[in-house]
Amino acid sequence: MTNLPDTMRALIQLEDGYSGKPEGPVISDASLYLAESQIPVPTPADGQVLIKLRVASVNPSDLHFIKGEYGQPRRKGAPAGFEGCGDVVATGKGAEGLVGTRVAFAVSPSGSGAWAEYALTDAVACIPLRPDVSDVDGSAQIVNPLTAMAMVDIAAKDGDAFVISAATSQLGKLMISLAKDMNLKVIALVRREKAVAALKNLGATEVLVTTARDFADQFAAASRALKPRVFLDAVSDQICETVFTLMPNNARWISYGKLGAEAPRLTQMGQLIFMGKRIEGFWLTSWMRTTPPKDQARIVGEVQARFADGRWHTDVAVTLGLAEVVEGLAAATKITDGKVVIKP
Repeated sequence: MTNLPDTMRALIQLEDGYSGKPEGPVISDASLYLAESQIPVPTPADGQVLIKLRVASVNPSDLHFIKGEYGQPRRKGAPAGFEGCGDVVATGKGAEGLVGTRVAFAVSPSGSGAWAEYALTDAVACIPLRPDVSDVDGSAQIVNPLTAMAMVDIAAKDGDAFVISAATSQLGKLMISLAKDMNLKVIALVRREKAVAALKNLGATEVLVTTARDFADQFAAASRALKPRVFLDAVSDQICETVFTLMPNNARWISYGKLGAEAPRLTQMGQLIFMGKRIEGFWLTSWMRTTPPKDQARIVGEVQARFADGRWHTDVAVTLGLAEVVEGLAAATKITDGKVVIKP
């Protein structure tokens, strides 16, 4: 760690563990969960790397996490942030070959978060970036793109049509674009009428507004016509339960997020028995643990190629400096048509 500072600026978590009060990833005041602090620069252990941050992305999972609603507990005093892009500046034993490499990275549970000047993670959680992939695209290279590739692959095995919620999100747009290239049909669910035209232009077969008075009738008609058997859902509220009940036999409701604050109530349990329907979850971490390395390498290569040639790109709504996050995160995350990114 020659020529590295002893301390760094970081956005640290103010609470430990879980909140026990799931409310969804809505931030009214980031100062309830985060504080800017000067803390020691972490030292990489065997198999770990220290990364000087270029850009970090803000995902719904980050917001769930700092509020104590994610699947792993908070650590008081540890930096937040799951994903980013930066340069490897130091390593532990076994990872020396990555020094000097610009990487996309996901922070491992034993690491130190990306919302800081330096991040610490396992070397296996890093992806060396092609020179023609931008820092911003690199900062959002793992959570959304790999999830999009993995889930569309799951959907494609169950037919040529599927449903997605939160379709205006960065992940939703990636899935629509990918589905178009694969000649798959997407029924995209949105909350606002003004989003319809843009998603149609991107390649969605149907774009339905969930707040419309006749939404259930519209979806029922689309379901009869296209016969989607997979629902990739980031919202998981009562409207999503209605969608599931209107899908055909053997439909799968795959929840990968909880943007909705309300808990859905199951109204037609008999469909699970007599129509062969299933409700399940998707977590990228589990997918990465169980997918063979050669398949992961193929998908990672495809992800980078899509960003490099412009088929995919990261829509940025707001860029915040580390010193601006505590005050500015709540307002920034209310903009739903692009990502929030953080720069040192």
